Amino acid sequence: MKKTDREDRRRRQTEKTRERKDVGEETQVGRLYVFMGKSASGKDTLYRRIRERNPELKAVISYTTRPIRAGEREGVEYHFVSEAEMEEMEKSGRIVERRRYQTVKGPWYYFTAADGQIDFSKGDFCLISTLEGYGKIRNFYGAEHVAPIYIEAEDFTRLHRSLERERQQEYPCAAEVCRRFLADEEDFSDEKLREAGIGSADRIQNESISEAVCQIEGILKRGR
Repeated sequence: MKKTDREDRRRRQTEKTRERKDVGEETQVGRLYVFMGKSASGKDTLYRRIRERNPELKAVISYTTRPIRAGEREGVEYHFVSEAEMEEMEKSGRIVERRRYQTVKGPWYYFTAADGQIDFSKGDFCLISTLEGYGKIRNFYGAEHVAPIYIEAEDFTRLHRSLERERQQEYPCAAEVCRRFLADEEDFSDEKLREAGIGSADRIQNESISEAVCQIEGILKRGR
């Protein structure tokens, strides 16, 4: 997205907040919680559990050009679009951040769009992204509006989950599991986590679903 477009959107958001204050309304500015973690860390499961337990937390649906997987639904896990549709959104200045992955099946894109889903005057929001995506989203909406939730799990646990999930696909590909696993080691390195400002308070050890949920809800309460 062009810098001028990003600045215009942030300025309009700030003006809306000022207008509400001027007319004497009680204003509670919402936050966007960005869930992230390596493949098969359990971030999707925890994301769903948190949303079930906190229905006031509104989900932001990201976009992808990859094929829909078994069990996924359009508009639930992702909006599934073609590369041509993505390029049209790019031309209209609607893409906040975009990531490209060169897979064994060709390039896949994942992205977040400024499509009207997020309005901080209406409460808190959440979405799933990557570390790189989190940084771009934070820069777009402002650090005061964006909070990270980084999910971690033991490597062998993640690898086992990934292989089992891949077996359920119509055309299983072990090479793709290996590619994702190795790519995550670089994308979520300790150095990059530090550079992104991800501290110990933002990191959730997913050894127990119930304990992880409690930790995340603690982050949500502190943010409110």
